[in-house]
Amino acid sequence: MGSGSARHTHLAEPLGRALARIGVHLLTGGGAGVMESVSRAFSAVPEREGLVIGILPAGDARPDRADADPGTPPGYPNRWVELAIRTHLDARGDDGSGIRSRNHINILSSDVVIALPGSSGTASEVDLTIRYRRPLILLGDTARADRLPGSVPTAESVDEAVEFVRRALRGSGGESLPQGSER
Repeated sequence: MGSGSARHTHLAEPLGRALARIGVHLLTGGGAGVMESVSRAFSAVPEREGLVIGILPAGDARPDRADADPGTPPGYPNRWVELAIRTHLDARGDDGSGIRSRNHINILSSDVVIALPGSSGTASEVDLTIRYRRPLILLGDTARADRLPGSVPTAESVDEAVEFVRRALRGSGGESLPQGSER
């Protein structure tokens, strides 16, 4: 999870490549910024096992634009999304924790959440991750941890974040890392 505008490529690209190499799926909000950067890097890994999944917000029907898609807003999904899940949920940003936000689906569909720097939408995803008790680690702007309840782990590097994912998946009792995945 992360910014829908800033790309943070120094974090998102190595993270995307590393996650693809351990054989997991990548789930994002399917838009620009961090979502696009991590998706592009993930999809560039040859012979990866996982898919790039995008949970998309609802858009507006715009009869004044011939290229408008009434199902999603402009820019969704980004070109790296391989499995687009279109929703009827249109709330974003400051309304990211509200009942009409797809962020609930993003978090509830994730086995582990890595939060990169972002703004109000990312903050709502972090809040929902804590509420729904999903494993969470912050990567990048680790000063955010001081403003969160409890002890949210932080990673100083992509390697630390990926190791957190490995441990969380092994201990989840749910999905585990595929056999033969790079460790």
